[in-house]
Amino acid sequence: MTINCKGKLIDLSSPKVMGVLNITPNSFYDGGAHKNESDVLKHVEQMLNEGATFIDVGAYSSRPNADHVSETDELKRILPIVELVLKAFPETLLSIDTFRSNVAKQCVEAGACMINDISAGMLDKHMLQTIADLHVPYIMMHMRGTPQNMQQKTDYSNLVKDIIFYFSERIAAAKALGIVDIIIDPGFGFAKNLEQNFDLLNKLELFKLIEKPLLVGVSRKSMIYKTLNTSAKNALNGTSVLNTIALQKGASILRVHDVKEAMECVTLVKLLSC
Repeated sequence: MTINCKGKLIDLSSPKVMGVLNITPNSFYDGGAHKNESDVLKHVEQMLNEGATFIDVGAYSSRPNADHVSETDELKRILPIVELVLKAFPETLLSIDTFRSNVAKQCVEAGACMINDISAGMLDKHMLQTIADLHVPYIMMHMRGTPQNMQQKTDYSNLVKDIIFYFSERIAAAKALGIVDIIIDPGFGFAKNLEQNFDLLNKLELFKLIEKPLLVGVSRKSMIYKTLNTSAKNALNGTSVLNTIALQKGASILRVHDVKEAMECVTLVKLLSC
């Protein structure tokens, strides 16, 4: 199970870690943490040294009820960071967290190698064709509505069945345009309440039926810190527990804020399958 990133084949049969680089001022955990170029580069270098295969850059906070950000502002935030990181670390495999086709296009032209779309093309009718034209791997996530209203859209007849059906439709649409490298993300916390998030994790192995690499992003999310009656800042241990479970259930990529600890999960879980 491989994906092609800038001519380099990445084998996802061995789980990989994707480090998060938020350059938004209002992300739920690390918003505003990277205020200047030096901070950004220091954080990227740390994640790469700790073992991250991918760095996922986002300039639009998708936390529940997040403020809307214009496309112009998103581009102003993200393009300089793409250029900065790739100038300092040219071999970095940058993923761009955006649902806008124009942002995707400009970032890939600047050197990014993958697009991570929370809407699977549902928020921009040009996204799938853009991905097809760019010939880059595409992460499609399950979400209903928008970040501003998704938590009012948690009514499912059968959660996992509905999500699998959603992916079957989106994958068919992507394949029809010639998109080859597709990764699925069930979207923990997106249009799902606390109970639904744990139901989804409990049945995560069912997504193997789709036969696509599976990305899991539970890092420091509210399903952890609300359950433990703590905060995102104190949710690292809980994150490691759920990352371990996700790996045991078939996750190919862990999207995380804490790369070192996620790599330790990968290393230890690998030994269970030897």
